[in-house]
Amino acid sequence: MGVYKWEGVSRDGRVKSGTKEAPNEAAVLQFLRAQQVRPRRIRLSRSASLNKGLNLNFGSQKIKMKDLVVFSRQFATMIDAGLPLVQCLDILGSQAENQNFRKVIKQVQNDVEGGSTFAEALKKHPKVFDSLYSNLIAAGEVGGVLDVVMQRIATYLEKADKLARQVKSAMVYPATILLVAIGVIAVLLVFVIPIFENMFAEMGGDGLPAPTAFVIALSEWAQSNILFLIAGGVGLVFLWKYIRKNPRGREVTDDLFLRSPVFGPVLQKVAVARFTRTLGTMISSGVPILEALDITAKASGNMTVEKAVLRARASISEGKTIAEPISRSTVFPPMVCQMINVGEQTGALDTMLGKIADFYDDEVDAAVKGLTSLMEPAMMVILGGLIGGMVVAMYLPIFEMAGNLQAG
Repeated sequence: MGVYKWEGVSRDGRVKSGTKEAPNEAAVLQFLRAQQVRPRRIRLSRSASLNKGLNLNFGSQKIKMKDLVVFSRQFATMIDAGLPLVQCLDILGSQAENQNFRKVIKQVQNDVEGGSTFAEALKKHPKVFDSLYSNLIAAGEVGGVLDVVMQRIATYLEKADKLARQVKSAMVYPATILLVAIGVIAVLLVFVIPIFENMFAEMGGDGLPAPTAFVIALSEWAQSNILFLIAGGVGLVFLWKYIRKNPRGREVTDDLFLRSPVFGPVLQKVAVARFTRTLGTMISSGVPILEALDITAKASGNMTVEKAVLRARASISEGKTIAEPISRSTVFPPMVCQMINVGEQTGALDTMLGKIADFYDDEVDAAVKGLTSLMEPAMMVILGGLIGGMVVAMYLPIFEMAGNLQAG
């Protein structure tokens, strides 16, 4: 028995949180369903975790998206070839390179041998197989098309991984350049410029040029406040983490991300591609539309998108269409709403969602390439301007002295 902290969203859209004493996480999920609360986060409280003892495993391997893709693709091939489910798990578990993933597969195999369904066994490992994965498997088991569903899962994971890598590539480059610029400027201000300052003082440095005097004053300020600057940087990191953990703070920051002038359009395309790909995969696999929308909302990764999808879910439950509520959202472009509307009217919503996802995957690829090509020269100009300006400011008095000597 342990104490679990939970956070969820009620039917009226309000965020709720609390604690529940239960034997396991599944019991907490059952409790929240009875309260008509959609769970967003469930974790064992710190005190309960400490009572269980420390379990430090520094050599553990993280289970990556690539491991899941290979597992899903190979599993689909084996099932399609007619191998029994338990034998597939046994083969895949024995050949998995990742030790942690091998243990998870073996546990799933034991649960299946013990009488659990494949989906029930997967749901016991939510950190590896999320709700989207396990619900797709459940739909495949019920429909008798597990091999087809596994192929769809593998395709979905491959495209989702590609999308995530594209976003990371767009974010990592400017962040790296910014960190390098901060490091170089800090070294110049704290270590290099004081050497020039001492040299100018020994030479009777009165009447220094304005840029030189400004940089020296900035260097003196940085040296006297270096500890406060470091503490402020660390504080900003913790403040940002706190804001992102707070539901209201995350909602505001997610909305700001989508509205930002440079990265906003890229993030919007990513959100549309992820939404349409996830929902299309679930509908085509036979997952009920309300459950599919609920899972898609949680998998969106953005609170603004999640709220728009939940409004669409409420609309469906009232007998309306998906297109109507999402058309009122600023996230989804008019073309997407119209194509979804056509898909609903023709009964080919999953096909239409797949076409939208393919289109926006290409759009994200083009947007990331354009953003990278635009930011490379811009960041170089900014970095060169800042560092070059400081270097030139330090050499201005030397140039003036050289000019005076020539004139003399």
